[in-house]
Order: sequence, then C-alpha cells, then structure tokens
Amino acid sequence: MTRRGAAVVGLGLTEMSVRPGGEATQLAVAAVCAALADAGLARADVDGLLVGSSQGVRPDRVGVALARQAGFGDLRVLEHVEIKGATTVAMVEHAARAVCAGAARAVVCVFADAPLRERGTAGSTYARSGGNTGVRGLERACGVLGTVPTYALLAARWLHVTGGTPDDLCAVAVSARAWAMDNPAAVQRAPLDAEAYRASPVIAAPLRRLDCARPVNGAAAVVVTADPGIGLARRVQVLGSGSVHPVRRRRAGAESWFGGGRRAVEDALVSAGVRHCDVDVLELYDPFTVVTLHLLEEYGFCQPGHAGPLAREGGIGPAGRLPTNTGGGQLSGFYLQGMTPLVEAVVQLREEGAGRQVPGARTALVGGIGGRVDHHACLVLAAA
Repeated sequence: MTRRGAAVVGLGLTEMSVRPGGEATQLAVAAVCAALADAGLARADVDGLLVGSSQGVRPDRVGVALARQAGFGDLRVLEHVEIKGATTVAMVEHAARAVCAGAARAVVCVFADAPLRERGTAGSTYARSGGNTGVRGLERACGVLGTVPTYALLAARWLHVTGGTPDDLCAVAVSARAWAMDNPAAVQRAPLDAEAYRASPVIAAPLRRLDCARPVNGAAAVVVTADPGIGLARRVQVLGSGSVHPVRRRRAGAESWFGGGRRAVEDALVSAGVRHCDVDVLELYDPFTVVTLHLLEEYGFCQPGHAGPLAREGGIGPAGRLPTNTGGGQLSGFYLQGMTPLVEAVVQLREEGAGRQVPGARTALVGGIGGRVDHHACLVLAAA
C-alpha cells in the first residue's frame, strides 16, 4: 500500500542494556522524548501515539498510561498495536495512513521491552503469557521448551533440504557481528570469527548461543508525519508497505515454512514503485541466524538454496553486494523486535551510519515477522 507524503522525521533510542534495570514504560517515555527532540517537536505538536510492547509487558501499562507519563494532552490517535515482530511495520503503516488522511499531524510509534530482571530469566518473562494448554502445552509436554528449540527444528530441516551446513549459520553470525562492531548502540561488538562461533555452547542443535538474539532492556521511537514543514533536513520517506498473515497454513508439499512472505515483499515493492534490484540495504527480522537465510530466499533476494553460499562469500556483510542487517541486526545489535530493522534503515538512509554506513544508500526494505511466522510485514523506505 502506498503512503506517498508520509515520512519518518524523528528517531529516538534509549541505551540498550543487557543488565536488569528500567521498567518498559519508563524506557518508552525516554525514547519518545528523544524522538521528539530529534524531530524538533514539542509534545503539543503530537496528536497520535501508537505503542507496541513485548508479551512480557502488561497491556494496562502501555497506551493511556504511557501517554500520561510522556506528558501528552489530547490525542486524536492512541492505540496499543500487537502482532508480535510485525508490530513495528504495522504501526508505521497505520501512522502513515493517519497522517496522509489528515486524521493526525504527527504520530509517534514506540516499542519498549524490559525482559531482564533481578530474578528470573528473559525466557521466563516472555513465557508468562504462554500457559500450559493448547499447542504450547503439548509442545512443553514433549520437551519443546521455548522458541529456541522450535527454530532449531526449522534450522535442521532447512539444512537438510538445502544441503547446507552449520557453516552457513556461522557465516550469518560472523557477518552480523562485523556490522555491529561499528554500531555504538550494539550490545555485542567484540570481533567474532568462525572459531569463536564454534566455541559457543549448543542451545538446541544445530543452534548455538551465537545463533540466537540477545534480549535487552531498551526502547526505540519514531515520529511519522506528512507535514512538509517538519523535519525537512532528515526525512525518510515511507514509499510502500505490504503484509500477509498465513497463520501457519502451508501448501501441501511446500518446503518453506515461511510461505506468504514473498507476497508481502512484492506488494511493498510494487506500491513503492521499485524492484528488488533497487534496494540498497536490507534490514530483516533476525532472531536466529537461520531466519536470515530463510528470508533472503523467501523474499526473493536470492534463489532457493543460494542464501548459504551468499553468506559464506561475505555477500551480506560489509562490502558485500547485498548489505543486510547493517547495524548487526538482532543477533549482535539489539533485540527490540521489529524496531531493530526499522531503526537501522532510518540511520542508513539519513547517512548517519559512520563506520558502517553503506555508500549511496537511498532505498531500504524493512521486514518483520510475527509469532511463529504467522505474520509478514514489510516497508520500503527512501532517503528524501
């Protein structure tokens, strides 16, 4: 869907912490304030607020509660949006629709997470809403405890079908770290090579610790407007978007469990009036290394079975022909669900990437997946 005229004009981040501290609402308020300052706006200039949060954050602590704590007055748009990792794209699309239709002048989209606490693990925080009934209950009874083993099964199947090896997963992790080394917001910036990757412990074969995103306490926010008088110098245009919700229905005999994603990408590209080859930077949702490999193929950026060789040859890393997750992604950058790829796309298109800046980056594709690939959502963004 095209939203010509809408643009991201402000970006705000908190520190990304791997230690306990800070409630999600507090972090969200800080990110909102930073985004408004970046856009040169006051709270009175904002008449829309869209809030996304992880499943570990109670819904009653976002929305109206956040709007009050952030100091907003009367808002024309106020919603809590929730479709897991696709939430960020949905928020930006909703904001773009509102500002282009005149339903709001400036809308803030914010996501916050705080899974790291003094007691318990990030996994236990996320698991609170899962329960022990239905499909999740059956999985737990069979020993599939959490998301990592679920994606480990996917990774094992992907390697079998494509003839790939764990070296493909390693190449993605090493590439992400190479990008993250020049990202001051990244939580994992130490150099990483294949030897260090292989020394990391196996969590659920074939996935090692370094195949998995590391949870953080943090928040990010963007400001979306169609007002041409706001943020003239640092606008990032919202050219197009696409989404599809396969809700786990797969075609009989199909090897891809990511079915439907290509349609979301193609819809986004068509609505933006660009082609795959026009995309300068690719910012994908990457909670696990295997997801990057899957999405490269599912989204049509390489042929089936070619994602592994592309990663091993350095094609998605610095100086590669398809710069992917240029801030380190969620694997080495920071895990704020769909906000992670959006943030990096904005940084690249505003040419603020410093040592990791992709020369001449003018167009970016942002991809988000939600649940267990129940949702695909994509944005096409362009430098003003």
